[in-house]
Amino acid sequence: MPTPTIAADITALPVAPSLLGESPLWHPDEQVLYWVDIPGLQLNRFDPASGRHDEWHFASEPSCCAPLLGGGLLLAMRDGLWRFDTASGRRSLVANPPYDPAGQRFNDGKADPQGRFWVGTIDDQRRPEAALYRLAGGALTKVADGIAASNGLGFDPAGRTMYWADTKAHVVHAFDFDGHDGSLSRRRVFQQFAPRAEGQPLAAYGGRPDGAAVDAEGAYWVAMFEGQRLLRFAPDGRPLAELPLPVRCPTMPCFGGADLKTLYITTARDKRPADELAAQPLAGCVLQLRIPVPGLPAHLARL
Repeated sequence: MPTPTIAADITALPVAPSLLGESPLWHPDEQVLYWVDIPGLQLNRFDPASGRHDEWHFASEPSCCAPLLGGGLLLAMRDGLWRFDTASGRRSLVANPPYDPAGQRFNDGKADPQGRFWVGTIDDQRRPEAALYRLAGGALTKVADGIAASNGLGFDPAGRTMYWADTKAHVVHAFDFDGHDGSLSRRRVFQQFAPRAEGQPLAAYGGRPDGAAVDAEGAYWVAMFEGQRLLRFAPDGRPLAELPLPVRCPTMPCFGGADLKTLYITTARDKRPADELAAQPLAGCVLQLRIPVPGLPAHLARL
């Protein structure tokens, strides 16, 4: 049986496109949307109520952010983990990078229900030398490795399952998650996608799993980079829906709005061919659409 297709009215935020938009975050307290432009060295904030757009620029690549208990953001950047005060624009170091910044950087990250911050890395040469780390009690601990591009983090509504993707390997893993001590067990393949075959037209390629989000029904939404679509999977792995997009390279979805029924999707335009960009003017923009099932609110990170 073919996977049902979601028909939706998709528009873009009235903000200039990013080179590589990533890590959309609907802040549960501020009721605004944050996202980063990694090669653009920029953090963005958009308030749908007022239409105001704010931006902050850095000397190091920001890769993801999480809301902090007590205010501010936790920023993962190539040069470490930082507490960032959006009011003053000041940042203070939380943890040094556990890798050589000349060849790796932090990538996708999220807080779990207990406030621990989970963040993976990406190897600049896409070698399987990246890893997943957990920040808890001030200590940064490696919890998994052997991948090239850490992505797709998400937690189910009960806080008992964690998802984690390796984009280069076209795989999404699931773990049993123990909220009490933050341990992972029973690593298993949740979804395995076919890589692009040599000579395969890009239009026939389904894409590779990038960022993800989980909704209130426990369904896992994953952006398929170069696949021009989002996929929604049931907790048991069954495909539930496909959302076609007007851009080739979605990077990550998140749920926002007061009812968490607005789906925001960051996208990329960096290093894409000129003919593709001419045909897809929304590449790099943050897309938005309304959906019937709400998402889960972002968890607050605790330092």
